[in-house]
Amino acid sequence: MSDLPAPALRCILVALDGSRLSEAILPAAVALAHRYASRVTLLHVLEKSPPATVHGERHLTDVVEGEEYLSSVAARLTGQGVTVETHVHRAPEGDVARSIAQHAVEVDADLVALSTHGRGGLRGLLFGRIAQQTLQQGDRPVLLVAPLPDGSAPPFDPHRILVPLDGDPDHETAIPMAVSLACAFGAALHLALVVPTVGALSGARAVSGMLLPTTMRAILDLSQQQASDYLRRFNTPCEERGVTVHAEIVRGDPAPAVVALIEQRGIDLVVMA
Repeated sequence: MSDLPAPALRCILVALDGSRLSEAILPAAVALAHRYASRVTLLHVLEKSPPATVHGERHLTDVVEGEEYLSSVAARLTGQGVTVETHVHRAPEGDVARSIAQHAVEVDADLVALSTHGRGGLRGLLFGRIAQQTLQQGDRPVLLVAPLPDGSAPPFDPHRILVPLDGDPDHETAIPMAVSLACAFGAALHLALVVPTVGALSGARAVSGMLLPTTMRAILDLSQQQASDYLRRFNTPCEERGVTVHAEIVRGDPAPAVVALIEQRGIDLVVMA
């Protein structure tokens, strides 16, 4: 990869449901808006047959309540020097995530930003219903921020950004965004590729590992060298942008290994395709 085009973040779409938990995304939206000179569009989608409460708070049930709520949030962000627009989707929706994805296209958002309400630490981060479904249904980059344990909004000032890679060129599309964010926040970039151990193999490779363990270990050791060569390709283009790069090969089962790496390295932000 010889060129790393800097992604533009001209418009950030922030989806809010009226709860304190959903507002955990706001510090990130403000920080990004300041660094990229972005405008922020606040969106509230009215739900069809909504519950009486959302995350223990009274649910916004009509257009007037939604507009008043977004206006109050917009005033807070405007006071912090952010250009803000608001939009309440008036027709009650049964599929809120699809509506968010559609609005991202309509306002030509370069980023969709929302808080997750999943539980279970890093493993549960992506399992807030709306957040997960927005990821699946949209084609715009999505920023997910989890509230702190007390429900408050975490600060957004990443110092260590992780990009998990697996050799698939499609997943390399995360690198330009990660480099751009690293430049904007003065963060270090961590590139990680997981090479499975014999015990972490599955399917036909697991059978081969049991029948020919010595041969399989040799193959995996060769894979580790190839992985090191693969990651080294990205050092120069990243460093040419002034970004400090740390490349790391990890052995084990990919998903748990990445979660462990996040915790061990104190990663603040994960960027992945």
